Amino acid sequence: MAGKSNKGRSKRGSRNASNSSETLISFDVPGKDISRASESSQVNTSDVPAVSETNSSNIDAKEPETANAATQVKQGDLQLFPMSVKTQSGEKLELQLNPGDSVMDIRQFLLDAPETCFITCYDLSLHTKDDSTYHLEDYNEISEVADITTGGCSLEMVPALYDDRSIRAHVHRTRELFSLSALHASLSTSLALQNELAQNKAATLGDTPKTEVPELDGLGYMEDVTGSLGNLLTSSSKEIKCVESIVFSSFNPPPTYRKLVGDLIYLDVITLEGNKFCITGTTEMFYVNSSTGNTLDPRPSKTTSEATTLVALLQKISSKFKKAFREILERRTSAHPFENVQSLLPPNSWLDLYPVPDHKRDSARAEDALTLSYGSELIGMQRDWNEELQSCREFPHTTPQERVFRDRALYKVSSDFVDAAISGAVGVISRCIPPINPTDPECFHMYVHNNIFFSFAVDADLELVTKKGADSNSKIGSRSSMHSSSEKTSYSPSDGGSGVPNGEKCDGSCSHDHNNVMEPTPDIPAETQLAESEQATYASANNDLKGTKAYQEADVSGLYSLAMAIIDYRGHRVVAQSVLPGILQGDKSDSLLYGSVDNGKKICWKEDFHSKVLEAAKRLHLKEHLVLDGSGNVCKLAAPVECKGIVGSDDRHYLLDLMRVTPRDANYTCPGSRYCILRPELITAFCQAQAAETSKCINSSSQAVADVTTDSEQVAAVDKQDLTKEERTEDVKEPASISTEITEPYEEILFNPNVLTEFKLAGSDEEIAADEANVRKVSLYLTDVVLPKFIQDLCTLEVSPMDGQTLTEALHAHGINVRYLGKVADRTKHLPHLLDLCTNEIVVRSAKHILKDVLRDTEDQDLALALSHFLNCLFGSCQGLGAKLAANSVQSRNPKKDHAGHQSSGKLSRGQSRWKGRGQSSKMNQPSYMNISSEALWSDIQEFARLKYKFELPEDARSRVAKVSVIRNLCQKVGITTAARKYDLSSSTPFQTSDVLDVRPVVKHSVPVCSEAKELIETGKLQLAEGMLSEAYTLFSEAFSMLQQVTGPMHREVANCCRYLAMVLYHAGDMAGAIIQQHKELIINERCLGLDHPDTAHSYGNMALFYHGLNQTELALQHMSRALLLLSLSSGPDHPDVAATFINVAMMYQDIGNMNTALRYLQEALKKNERLLGKEHIQTAVCYHALAIACNCMGAFKLSHQHEKKTYDILVKQLGEDDSRTRDSQNWMKTFKMRELQMNAQKQKDQASNAASAQKAIDMLKAHPDLIHAFQAAAGGSGSSGASVNKSLNTAIMGENIPRGRGTDERAARAAAEVRKKAAARGLLIRPHGVPVQALPPLTQLLNIINSGMTPETVENGEVNRVNGEANGHPSSDLVDTQQDQSTPGQDRVPVGLGKSLAPLDSKKQKSKPKHVA
Repeated sequence: MAGKSNKGRSKRGSRNASNSSETLISFDVPGKDISRASESSQVNTSDVPAVSETNSSNIDAKEPETANAATQVKQGDLQLFPMSVKTQSGEKLELQLNPGDSVMDIRQFLLDAPETCFITCYDLSLHTKDDSTYHLEDYNEISEVADITTGGCSLEMVPALYDDRSIRAHVHRTRELFSLSALHASLSTSLALQNELAQNKAATLGDTPKTEVPELDGLGYMEDVTGSLGNLLTSSSKEIKCVESIVFSSFNPPPTYRKLVGDLIYLDVITLEGNKFCITGTTEMFYVNSSTGNTLDPRPSKTTSEATTLVALLQKISSKFKKAFREILERRTSAHPFENVQSLLPPNSWLDLYPVPDHKRDSARAEDALTLSYGSELIGMQRDWNEELQSCREFPHTTPQERVFRDRALYKVSSDFVDAAISGAVGVISRCIPPINPTDPECFHMYVHNNIFFSFAVDADLELVTKKGADSNSKIGSRSSMHSSSEKTSYSPSDGGSGVPNGEKCDGSCSHDHNNVMEPTPDIPAETQLAESEQATYASANNDLKGTKAYQEADVSGLYSLAMAIIDYRGHRVVAQSVLPGILQGDKSDSLLYGSVDNGKKICWKEDFHSKVLEAAKRLHLKEHLVLDGSGNVCKLAAPVECKGIVGSDDRHYLLDLMRVTPRDANYTCPGSRYCILRPELITAFCQAQAAETSKCINSSSQAVADVTTDSEQVAAVDKQDLTKEERTEDVKEPASISTEITEPYEEILFNPNVLTEFKLAGSDEEIAADEANVRKVSLYLTDVVLPKFIQDLCTLEVSPMDGQTLTEALHAHGINVRYLGKVADRTKHLPHLLDLCTNEIVVRSAKHILKDVLRDTEDQDLALALSHFLNCLFGSCQGLGAKLAANSVQSRNPKKDHAGHQSSGKLSRGQSRWKGRGQSSKMNQPSYMNISSEALWSDIQEFARLKYKFELPEDARSRVAKVSVIRNLCQKVGITTAARKYDLSSSTPFQTSDVLDVRPVVKHSVPVCSEAKELIETGKLQLAEGMLSEAYTLFSEAFSMLQQVTGPMHREVANCCRYLAMVLYHAGDMAGAIIQQHKELIINERCLGLDHPDTAHSYGNMALFYHGLNQTELALQHMSRALLLLSLSSGPDHPDVAATFINVAMMYQDIGNMNTALRYLQEALKKNERLLGKEHIQTAVCYHALAIACNCMGAFKLSHQHEKKTYDILVKQLGEDDSRTRDSQNWMKTFKMRELQMNAQKQKDQASNAASAQKAIDMLKAHPDLIHAFQAAAGGSGSSGASVNKSLNTAIMGENIPRGRGTDERAARAAAEVRKKAAARGLLIRPHGVPVQALPPLTQLLNIINSGMTPETVENGEVNRVNGEANGHPSSDLVDTQQDQSTPGQDRVPVGLGKSLAPLDSKKQKSKPKHVA
């Protein structure tokens, strides 16, 4: 919403400026921008504070203009106008409103404001400057009532009368305010507040800030991932108690004679002081009545306390409540505003607090749970979801504001529908809702609850399939007719009610599920037929959801589709749909106007319906074509044959059963793959590639198809340095809007959705052959062009998925179905992290299907035991719990399935024994989970992987899988919540029954997004890539404002806007503004994607780099520690992004002078990249360049040059000599070489000067022999060392014939020569050539020699060490003894290019203080 409070803004402004931050470099260190990216990150970071302070950066040539533009936009792109609001208590609030804001927006703001958050029942009046007063309706826009741009307008909150519903809502809202559980405080906010408090305390006490920055434990997370699970979750906010209890009184409901005078509700309240009150809620107010004991006395008490709100009344009767409630409001106000906003569809968390918090009494919670259970809602309060949804679609949408209003209504209704569908599906599976057709076979039961239609994903006739081994697809296709006979309806809601795999996105990730019979044989076992049938059903549901979403986005006037959601819970799959008007009231034989309900035997057709379907088909690249029905009649269709066009009782035209809105995949045409269809992203990319090819041919530019296929991925791939990997994944979709103008002038490619199916096509043979050729061509395009390009992007890190979810999203963004995951794994075996990622995902998806089958056959009371046993079998070494183990692990579950098929048609899909009790045969069998063992489970997983993905799991897959990542992925897909404790995954049974805390529903939905805002974002990204910051900022701001109005702040697209805004503001030099936007993105990602989502990890990394740019390194490292923790959970320690994060951590330590830690992280990054990517990968070159910069900071220019030479060699091989990054690396080599020569020359000059000074001192001693005796006397009787000094002095003065430079210790000299020889062989120099090894000490040092009893050799070595230390930027330290210094450099310095650990460097820095000879 546009409105904002000045109070809130002033309170939060200063904190947010220091609270959040954006990237100094790309957090992912993209592979292509190696030299510039790493140079800016490792070298120039210290310059950033000056940029932010003076706002005069040279980042971009357009910066002054863009900075001004950013400032202008920030001040009022939304054209906000001040308006005061008079509350019921007489206080005045100041709002900033936009004329386009609705009254609902104002109500929402007042609900969030501390002064008015407890007021729920009021009307709003608008007073204008001409003294006119207007009553505002909820759906009014301000501009419709009065012009607020002229000023002088004000709002007033006028108390309204309560009714039964509003007073209950008021009590519910009041209880909500008493709890802080809804406040989701981000760790980033907490860290920033702690840092601010520490700085303020130090400033108050006059203390100097700490210079020591503690070392983060990031490497520890990588070494012990399981031990870090407990660090993910922070304990929830400590509750502040306001009242002992506040419950509905047992006096309810009010007697009739009291209702007639306005009584609505009675409440029993016990205050913190221990006083008990009975409160009456009337239509006008709340007051304390005189009731005591068991008799109602409705008269006001003698104290006559009354108020229009419950909070105001409690403040009057309890001083402790008043104080505690003030603390709660202060806590809420101090939080970031986004932390108070509820997410409509929050993600499931796979971890929960450990130890499990105590479950305490809460009467309010108990009342809510009981009163909101299934079946207790009033009939009048049920929502007509279909009417709401279709009415919203009919809203006008000609102007931008009308489109925003329409999109907001659609988003809200759809989100509410999904929420209600989840609740209803849980009720259906939990047997709380009775079926509407109880006399039908149980597998065909259907349910209606809260005006939502529920059906299970079931197979058509399992008994027939089992006995005859018939083709499951024909049975599935004929489900509609069976449902028609049993349900008396002409459409089949359960046709879309076929299930989908847990936890996957609805866009076709499950198409792989029915790919398990790729090479059919006539004697396929019945069990395989069953599994195939089940998976095909899953695919049809997934495809139906995708098709519904596609037609919604096509948005053809007069053509409607139902609201739909798919819910997976406890192994079951339920499809929820809004109820088609009139379908449950009886059989309307004339309601079917289009398509077929009997698998093409009879096809209906109407001209007006066909015209609407044809308009949608053009937008979906579908072709108008001819088909034959069972009688040989020719019909003209523009949709799949099995779709159903129905006219509802509201006279709207509905299109249902949209399982195939894209063509069938020609690479999968065997039986069992009917629903293997291509993805819409692939169709779009193919059409654009063909249009581009046609354009080039017309322009007489011959170019192969393969050369233009990358257009769809490269349009927005510019400026990779600023775009994180998830953005690059999204950018593939950009051409959809960009190249529409390209495709228009040429004939658009359209596909026949019914080719390669069992349906008979009419028309000429040439036309049919051409249609088939088109489909085969796009299928070939997938395997020959898109898939190799995707694998290339994976190898070059253009696309870098972190876990199974981001891998799936990346595949889908490129138009690749997940069923091709095995091909991706086969072609990336040379890169360990990609092979592991694909293998882990295949293992998880295979295990998920087995686990769902187990859960369907498990009683409620055994769920925790079954899940813990399954996890132990998967990650430990466990035998079956039953008395008998399956002899054949591959067939371990088949006897159950086979028996189920003969026993009942619903057993396999529904776990029928859970519903009506087990039959005699079932009683003899144990639950299926008791028969699972580790060997059997892994054998089944390998078989699933072979059948579904055509991938042979490695023999050591069981030991190689990243166990924590697999646990996380599996739990998210199935909805399992486990305890966040350290698990011993090396033991045979790492999980206990008590570790399984919850099983939650996993949902797929088609909630619409604001397409106009997405187009603005895509255009803004192009402007940003071209360096047009002002234009990009305007576009992103407009998109942000639009999305805020449509979806509210808690949405993934809003987070994307915030990230791009932060990026633009950073480049414009506005660091404070960038920090605020980046912090918003982090909070949204935590709330909408999850605490450990890879995007959340990248947000923390970007925040860390921003804080480092502001010289708040300790705060930056705390954020980096969190980023490394999240990365260790999602991807595990072996991933290039972890290495890139290590480079950024090293940069921070390097800039504060902690070179030991910096070098250790750089070496760890180098080891990871060399192992994961190879020694000649560009990311490896990034590590070498970072090491060169670090050595440069230490003054080790020789090492810098050698590391940079490695960088240069890799870049020449990968990019060529003419690439700008290669030339940059060459310039760095020259710089390092020049600095090395300068340092050597300076050393020669210094040592020559020292030699001259020493000669003068010796001449003076020769001229004054009495001084020698004084020196010797000062040295005292120091024993052997004194004699050594005496001999050394005599040698120097008297000129004894001892080789110059040898010193007094022959063993030390020989050891030094040996070390020097070895170092030269390894490319290292102990001392520069051409410089005297030992110059005689000057007079002052001679005095030190005598006083300390040291030899000249020792002093000389100490001097060299001091010079080196100062060259490295460190002050000279105490001297060390000869043997120590001469042996250390050659042994401890890491050879160039070797990724060995730098632990010896740490020990070198931390050696004990010098050994002084007595």
